[in-house]
Amino acid sequence: MASPFHMSWFLQGSSAQAWGEPWTGNIGREWMTADLFVDLARAIERACFDYLLIEDSIFIGENWQASRNMFLKNGICVPRQEPSVVATLLAAATRRVGIVPTLSTFAYHPYLTARIIGSLDQISGGRAGWNLVTGFNDLAAQNFGLEGMADHDERYVMAEEYANIVKKLWDSWEPGAILDDVENGVLIDPSKVHTIDVAGRYYSSRGPLNSGPCPQGRPIIAQAGGSSTGRAFAATHADTIVAAPTGIPAMKRYREEVRAQMAAMGRDPDSCKLLFLLSPIVAETAEQARWFADERKNQTAANIDARLARLGWATNIDFSVFDLDAPVGELTTNGTQSTLQAFLVRAGQRTLREAIVAHYGSGYCVDVVGTPESAAAQMGEIMEEVGGDGFLIVLPDVSRRSIATITDGLVPALQRRGLMRKAYEHVHLRDNLLAF
Repeated sequence: MASPFHMSWFLQGSSAQAWGEPWTGNIGREWMTADLFVDLARAIERACFDYLLIEDSIFIGENWQASRNMFLKNGICVPRQEPSVVATLLAAATRRVGIVPTLSTFAYHPYLTARIIGSLDQISGGRAGWNLVTGFNDLAAQNFGLEGMADHDERYVMAEEYANIVKKLWDSWEPGAILDDVENGVLIDPSKVHTIDVAGRYYSSRGPLNSGPCPQGRPIIAQAGGSSTGRAFAATHADTIVAAPTGIPAMKRYREEVRAQMAAMGRDPDSCKLLFLLSPIVAETAEQARWFADERKNQTAANIDARLARLGWATNIDFSVFDLDAPVGELTTNGTQSTLQAFLVRAGQRTLREAIVAHYGSGYCVDVVGTPESAAAQMGEIMEEVGGDGFLIVLPDVSRRSIATITDGLVPALQRRGLMRKAYEHVHLRDNLLAF
């Protein structure tokens, strides 16, 4: 029997990303409701996914011809709703799948993050997580009265202090603090609730957390560590890592490096699950799957400006000033370095036009294209070569049809091969992540 791996879902943006998509009915236009997200959460719960991660950003892009027009007209990463609100609705609509909203360190005080995620853990019965991000765009910082984002490495120094405060706040309630002693009229044992009195360089908090203890003790922390600084941070704090290296050798190397860092810190490497971004194309026949793969590339080629704007949104680079038919060359950023690095790896000596088609026409870390059975076989071979721990599904087009190709097509094929669980082993998200 093959070794099972974990499967989770990386949800980009809001329901507005379904706008204009076929096979979704009016729900793509009714983006203010959470109906599409609820459908997705219930579908992946039926398929026994570990968690749903809700990506977020807190600005409208302006890095295409120094204007918001491209982003607003095409709905590129806008509108986006507050992820903690959406997460609450999804937690109420499900019973077993984990719910992991994104909260950024520059926009939420550590106390607020600890309280929001702790409350989500309570109302979900121990299924909450926090996708810890530092932010990457000056426009987002300016929305909160800041001049701009700190430099990349300093953001992680700040995040180190931030994460430690959040953890201390979650720990400010000892196990057994809730006595629930009706006979003697005592709800809480005062000796088991503590101030934390942390006064750092960037953040401070007195504590204790007033929302009470978390069912999981600590909700799980997800983090995407792409740069060397980010990998070290993820190795220190993450319970699950969003990984995006390009190609199987890079995936394997990334996992080995992060696990070695964990071991050097005294952490059990098996306590953190590395999930690799994957956008599989699954259809009834191999010919249909190949057609969809070609169509993904064709759609990118037909919308070069919009795709470049989307890449620039993440990397803080205005690609409108570059020659489309010249080699990409060297690029640097104070934005999302892992995204830029993945793009540059695929670009190689290609022109910018060719490189953006290769980037958005790909399956993220590696391409998986085929029928449910052949796609499942490919994923099994990839995981065997990489060593674990699983995949984080991300689809460029979120519709009921695209969701069903994964949950009702691919997943049963994975389960038949023993590559994915058929039932949840535990109630809490942390325990399900550690089940294998």
